[in-house]
Amino acid sequence: MKALLKRTFPWLRKILVAAIAAIGVWTLILMIFENQFIFFPSKYPDGIYQNSHTIPNIRDCWIKTEDGIMLHGWFAPADSPVATLIMSHGNAGNLSHRLYLVRALQRRDFNVLIYDYRGYGRSEGSPDEAGIYSDGRAAFDYALTQPDIDPHRIILWGSSLGGAVAVDVATQRPAAGMILEATFSSAKDVARIAYPFLPVHFFLKTRLNSVEKIKGVRIPLLMLHGNRDSIIPIGLGRKLYDAADGSKEFYTIEGADHNDTWLVGGEAYFDAIRRFSLTLFPPAKKDR
Repeated sequence: MKALLKRTFPWLRKILVAAIAAIGVWTLILMIFENQFIFFPSKYPDGIYQNSHTIPNIRDCWIKTEDGIMLHGWFAPADSPVATLIMSHGNAGNLSHRLYLVRALQRRDFNVLIYDYRGYGRSEGSPDEAGIYSDGRAAFDYALTQPDIDPHRIILWGSSLGGAVAVDVATQRPAAGMILEATFSSAKDVARIAYPFLPVHFFLKTRLNSVEKIKGVRIPLLMLHGNRDSIIPIGLGRKLYDAADGSKEFYTIEGADHNDTWLVGGEAYFDAIRRFSLTLFPPAKKDR
């Protein structure tokens, strides 16, 4: 038995050393290329820009940030808008990949202002955490300059990564409400799930710490999350929701994954959004 242990121990030690070295190397790689593991932009002309004509009266927007970056956006006006949604999208693709959702919301009486973060689509620059927060503020400020947008009827919309942007903007700009979809509590929480065998969360410079910021947000909140989300588990959405104070609602989309919430949710999904909006902006009573 002792002889067997003597022969086995060196191999076990080599395997352990190799495993520790591999963990160290991968952790170092993730630290060096952190932004590349968080942001996955598609630059123009990648996308489905050619189908933008399917949105009536859509117009290009050019938005200047406080640090001089020019962002590209689209504004899709509704005929009789309930509110204007300022849409901060997820970490992959660009605004054109959200085209059909924009049209669906416009059809249901919402103005939609969607923009690309720096480094995405036709926007200048390269994305990082501070930069995308700046982009969100710039989009909100741009909306205030538009004559066909009521500044008192603005709802922040954040999907996935965009949820962190929307929460940050809500701490600094006077939105009437906020809709968060398939989003998360913090970058560290996501890292623990995405890389369970690597100590990445200890070294992340990117915080995206919505769970702390949302404690200071007092506007009404609607959260949407699929119960089969394979990228951002619904538990991370719940954690963020639980940290929020004030008027709030959590709407679970049965059977939805991360990127198909509105398709799986169907009309009930849009009904939840409209109900939330009408609680903020009740229709005027008609005289009898």
